[in-house]
Amino acid sequence: MKRWVRPLLVLAGLGVVAYLLYQVGPAAVWKSISALRWWLLVVICFPFSLSATLDTLAWRVLFRDARVPFSVLLRARLAGEAVNVATPTASVGGEPLKAFLIRPWVRLTEGLATVVVDKTTVVAGQWLYLAVGLAAAAAMLPLESPLVLAGGALLVVEALAVGGFILVQTRGVFGGGGRILGRIGLGPPEQYREALGHLDRALADLYRERRGRLLGAVFLHCLAWAGGGLEIYLVLTLAGIPVPLGTALVIESFGAAVKFASFMIPASLGALEGGYVAICAAFGLGGAAGFTYVVVRRLREIAWAAVGFLAAPGPRLGPGKPEPGAP
Repeated sequence: MKRWVRPLLVLAGLGVVAYLLYQVGPAAVWKSISALRWWLLVVICFPFSLSATLDTLAWRVLFRDARVPFSVLLRARLAGEAVNVATPTASVGGEPLKAFLIRPWVRLTEGLATVVVDKTTVVAGQWLYLAVGLAAAAAMLPLESPLVLAGGALLVVEALAVGGFILVQTRGVFGGGGRILGRIGLGPPEQYREALGHLDRALADLYRERRGRLLGAVFLHCLAWAGGGLEIYLVLTLAGIPVPLGTALVIESFGAAVKFASFMIPASLGALEGGYVAICAAFGLGGAAGFTYVVVRRLREIAWAAVGFLAAPGPRLGPGKPEPGAP
């Protein structure tokens, strides 16, 4: 049954995409995309490169000191995100890869701890961005608008999710889970359970000793999410669909929430298309505007996934930084 879930989700997503394309009109979408011409290369490269830089800076501030070169962190991040986009792993399959790729500079347990916490601050930054966008939307749309109501509900869900993530990480979930599985004969060997204990301690130390860095990471990720609003502004404006920058930023705050809510769907296929069509329609831009943007976004995701796979840091000689207690 589980083997068929992801393929069925992909097929359902493709069905939604086809239906939406039929509803908004292929001719209208093609007209908007063709209007971009060579600007298409610009919007694929620029806004996302800014967001990727801010996301990498947010990851970097979580380390106790700047031991890992920024270029290595950026390449590792792009490689991990490429795996998240290209594989059906609920947007988390590439996270262990990030830690492994920086292992020559930091211990694997510390690298994993920063990756786990960074993922949490990504969601926290998106929550902050949604909160600002929801406040702006409440001034632009009726309070009883389905978009405002849905945004408020997602804001509550995300707050609970972030709180739950942090609670689990500070309660020794990895080592405790390994010990419980070990008692029933399903856990990892002793040396791996010890490594999970080191990971729990690294997470606890990070939350206890680097709170200022955590807040800085959340703020940087919030700015990175806003880069998506800049992308919407450029795509629609160059496609001949005028939109105020403020409106574009608000649209992306809701679009990012849709991506969060649909993380179990491979590449959020169908969910993003439907979400942006509905959001753009709510702001009076028409469904074709939302579908046009998502087409360009998909092209950008493919291009940057290719960059991530090609730019992954190469292997180094040696086993990397030893773990605590290793001989």
